[in-house]
Amino acid sequence: MSSTKLKREDLYSLEKYAEIRPEFRQRVMAHKKNRRVQVGPNATFHFEDRLTMHYQVQEMLRAERIYEAAGIQEELDAYNPLIPDGSNWKATFMMEYEDADERARELARLIGIEDKVWMQVGDHDKVYAIADEDLERENAEKTSSVHFLRFELTPAMAADAKGGAAIALGIDHPNYNHATAPLPDNVRASLVEDLA
Repeated sequence: MSSTKLKREDLYSLEKYAEIRPEFRQRVMAHKKNRRVQVGPNATFHFEDRLTMHYQVQEMLRAERIYEAAGIQEELDAYNPLIPDGSNWKATFMMEYEDADERARELARLIGIEDKVWMQVGDHDKVYAIADEDLERENAEKTSSVHFLRFELTPAMAADAKGGAAIALGIDHPNYNHATAPLPDNVRASLVEDLA
């Protein structure tokens, strides 16, 4: 179960990280393949967990050359909320358009999309995402291309997911209506590990 929050002592020093980074990165990239889901042509979900956030923190510390306690704690405080708590799934949700003009046009048509994302375990009701608890990511003109989502499950949903029930992910926005059902087995198995 990988829902415990990261602490300073879980992190590698910059020097140690430089040594192990190629292997660590390879391990994380292989892990992330089981936690990435495409919904329709432009929506991608990256389900986060302790390992993906450990990698994110290490990469931030490396890029910013942060080695002081206060700076390290700041990164931990920023990324720990994205680690599932045992009763939920957490995801980075991205709307991706290569062309900048198309992106601007579509994001204007997709205001509120982050509140229309759902997951469903077996025959249970859909669970709609709680979006962007850290900060508001849309305005009157457009939504953001990146959102952070939390899907809070009931104990029965979690039990059924662990028991093998199918898991689906979808978006029911009037201008973007797509679903992936059921999720592939590798993703399903990885997500079940997030549950207590």
